[in-house]
Amino acid sequence: MNLRRKSIEMIKKYQHQSGAYVASPNFPTYHYSWLRDGSFIAYGMDRVGEHESSLAFYRWVHETLLNHEEKARRALDQHRMGKSVGPKELLHTRYTLEGREGQEDWPNFQLDGYGTWLWGLATHIELTCNRQLLQDLAGSIELTLEYIQEFWQWDNYDCWEEFGDKKHPSTLACLYGGLKAMERLLGRPELGQTAAQIRQYIIDAFVFEGRVHKFRDLASVDSNLLWLSLPFGVFEAEDPIMVKTVEEIERTLLFDGGGVHRYAQDTYYGGGLWLLLSAWLGWYYTQVGRYEDAKAIRTWIERQRNANDELPEQVPNHVNDPDYIQPWVKRWGEVACPLLWSHGMYLVLDEEIRRGEG
Repeated sequence: MNLRRKSIEMIKKYQHQSGAYVASPNFPTYHYSWLRDGSFIAYGMDRVGEHESSLAFYRWVHETLLNHEEKARRALDQHRMGKSVGPKELLHTRYTLEGREGQEDWPNFQLDGYGTWLWGLATHIELTCNRQLLQDLAGSIELTLEYIQEFWQWDNYDCWEEFGDKKHPSTLACLYGGLKAMERLLGRPELGQTAAQIRQYIIDAFVFEGRVHKFRDLASVDSNLLWLSLPFGVFEAEDPIMVKTVEEIERTLLFDGGGVHRYAQDTYYGGGLWLLLSAWLGWYYTQVGRYEDAKAIRTWIERQRNANDELPEQVPNHVNDPDYIQPWVKRWGEVACPLLWSHGMYLVLDEEIRRGEG
């Protein structure tokens, strides 16, 4: 079956009646909806015209955040009064499909999803011309904007649920993108001013040797650094800083004719090749005119689907450390499949290639 059509069907099939996108229906640890993953899935659906699906997700986020507004307000008030705010007093990164906080111990303080959902919602509004949503969802939009502006400078876990004692350029890019998108729609220059501070911090803290690094003052690279260009626009695709960053990703993280690692030291399920990151690199290629390379990556992704046309989170075609595969399998089971985020990013890449080809 055509993987584009199958991906749309897969995402619709596993979208909960609440509007939440389950991360993976067959992987118990992922029986939740993340604001980050879900916003990118919704973007994929928006790109192929499935606007009702994406709108249902954004309305779910709205209701979920309003249900936890008291908690967020309490954290904001405590911080503004100079009182300490503990990790459990901050908003979660993932919620049950009904919009409740998960009860398991989890690295929950992640800011990237909050910026990403604002960016995704703004993009949905621009694609559909449905500006009424700015009023309908005003409560959650304003709460998120306050939350980001108050806490953007805090250390928090990255998009891989790791390194909670650090700041991360990919997370900061999400916050930048959300603020710039809402500045554009709401006409509020103070949001752009905070975004400019975030961009300058990224440059000051993470750009050296002519490129962006995963950690401050430590030579390293992560494929999530692609987010600084796409979709959040901290750097244009052809900015020399971005070009050199992508060259390092290609040199150290691209293998098997199209598969992309998260980062070189990754050992999650051995540290295999992630389909959604492959799609991201292909997306970048479309922005710099490398359509043949983008199509090669699309073909590589299509080859990774199983007999049911399901795309996994990662594949072990080339792993960083095979000794870590079985310990993870024993702990959580086989690699998540299908991963709706993989399908969502495949839709983005496929749409970019189609549009680029006219």
